[in-house]
Amino acid sequence: MEITVSQVIFGILAVIIVAFSILTVTTRRILRSATFLLFVLLATAGVYFLLDYHFLAAVQITVYAGGILVLFVFSIFLTSHAGDKLPKASLKKMIAGLMAAITGGAVCLFVILKNGLRVTEAVTGGEIDMKQIGYALMGTGKYQYLLPFEAVSILLLACIIGGILIARKR
Repeated sequence: MEITVSQVIFGILAVIIVAFSILTVTTRRILRSATFLLFVLLATAGVYFLLDYHFLAAVQITVYAGGILVLFVFSIFLTSHAGDKLPKASLKKMIAGLMAAITGGAVCLFVILKNGLRVTEAVTGGEIDMKQIGYALMGTGKYQYLLPFEAVSILLLACIIGGILIARKR
């Protein structure tokens, strides 16, 4: 079996995603955690580029790595100091987290083994036209996403207002 360049790149991106995901949830400095999350999001965009989903990769970089992470960093600066350390987790919480992670991994493994790694016809059909994606995102009909898009924007606005109110009370 010959290893291709895309398999090597996928392996590197997978290692980056796993390593920085672990660092994101285990570091005690909250700003470092946000920085590690940025690397996870960028590596995920790299996987999308590798799969030739250019639009999804661009959305990943723009919306998540650009917008959401900036919102996280602003909320960190508004609610706490950049150098604050989170308190060390108790042994009970660490065991509960480990059990939750093992349970989640077991469920994922069960689903993968039960269903296999089949690729659906929708995925193998190639990339969808940008006009179809635009109509699906901004349409109001069945299987179109304007209402969830607006709901998320209202939720983000509420988060920003909440962060400002918390910062003003200090």
